[in-house]
Amino acid sequence: MRSSRIRMAAIIVGAAALTLTGCTQSHSDHKMADMVEMNEQWASAADSGMAAVFGTLSNTGHHDVHIVSATSPAAGTVEIHEVVGATGGSKTMRPKEGGLTIPAGGTHDLAPGGDHLMLMELTAPLHPGADVEVTMVFEDGSTLPVTAQVRDFPGGNENYQPAAPQDHG
Repeated sequence: MRSSRIRMAAIIVGAAALTLTGCTQSHSDHKMADMVEMNEQWASAADSGMAAVFGTLSNTGHHDVHIVSATSPAAGTVEIHEVVGATGGSKTMRPKEGGLTIPAGGTHDLAPGGDHLMLMELTAPLHPGADVEVTMVFEDGSTLPVTAQVRDFPGGNENYQPAAPQDHG
């Protein structure tokens, strides 16, 4: 009788240890990109220069995720941008310091007049109806490729303010 109680206690302790280990492993094994999906994504048409990518980012995970950069074969560089209001009613588009955070179980909209991905130095015109590939890079190094359809969009008439140069002296 005593040996069966000891055996049962050992089984319970072992199961608890496996459960705790499983929880720890499942959190560390999930890449940020695996918890995010982008819906209703689209890009603005442009003959040259810059174009924007919009859509809704959803985080299905239990932890915040952080997008730190993006790439696209359609652009020389991709920047994460925000639009801020200035005195006098004008709006300024600028790089968003720190990237984008999508809260656990939440969403983050990339929208005209707000946060968006900016394709800079376009390598070719983006015509309505075409598709453009963009890959978002997360803080943990994982990546999420998305395809956005190009649409006609006149833009928000924001002024562009490049990132301030870093003083390394």
